[in-house]
Parts: sequence; structure tokens; C-alpha cells
Amino acid sequence: MRIYIDADACPVTRIAEDIAREHGIPVTLLCDTNHVLASEYSEVRVIGAGPDAVDIALINLCCRGDIVITQDYGVAALALGKGARALHQSGKQFTDDNIDGLLMDRHLAKKARRSGKHHLKGPARRTAEDDRRFAEGLERMIREEGNPCNI
Repeated sequence: MRIYIDADACPVTRIAEDIAREHGIPVTLLCDTNHVLASEYSEVRVIGAGPDAVDIALINLCCRGDIVITQDYGVAALALGKGARALHQSGKQFTDDNIDGLLMDRHLAKKARRSGKHHLKGPARRTAEDDRRFAEGLERMIREEGNPCNI
């Protein structure tokens, strides 16, 4: 098992690294050339700039049983398709049962934005509670790793 993080502007990178270190799980951070990342624990891969370049590289690297941390529903769907598990930075696990609905919500929100008639609010400011939920979600996902019913 390896953890891959879609690390461009990811607020939980350090939390994920700390948990991974405790469990001895290797981590790869992927970012584009517009972001500068450094880590004492993780492998950092800088991917050339371009639309979806980081997303494509992450999906090409991940394998069955890996954990992908992303806020991108499309990346999560592709990871699930490869047999990896996917976790949102909020701690919510992406699953085969919820990904279709999340992708539809994303589509409808994009459609509303394009119409110019709706003003959708951005995400709420991140809190310590959000960090706690993420840490719990990642710990739970790591513990479930050995149970093939949860992969």
C-alpha cells in the first residue's frame, strides 16, 4: 500500500504524512510546476503544468489497494476504477456507492455556474474539526486495508 496525494493546495498533506509515518506507509506527493513542495518523509513528484497533468500522473501511478487523497471527484472515480481507495480532505471516503451522486452534483454545480444565474458559495474555512475528521478517516481506511470487502 502507498498513499498518493493530489498535493496542489492540499491542506492535509502534513496530517497524512504524520499518520503514514506512524504506520510505515510510503507517501508520494504530486504537484505541478506552479507549486513548490518539500517533504522530509514523502517522495515529491513535480509534474509539468497543463490541464489535468497531475491528475493523469496520479492515476497512472496508483494501484489496487493504494490510498488516493484528493478533493477532485473525477480523480476519485478513476482511482476507484483502478481498485485504489480514495479519501477527500474532509475525511469522507469516496466509494462506488457515493461517487456517481458526487459526480452528478459536480456537474450540476458547474452547469449552474455557467448559467450566471446562481452564485454558489465557496467552501467554508477549514477548522481543527475538519482536520480531526480527516485524520480519523485516514486511520479508518488504513485499518480496513486488510479487509478485502472494503477495497
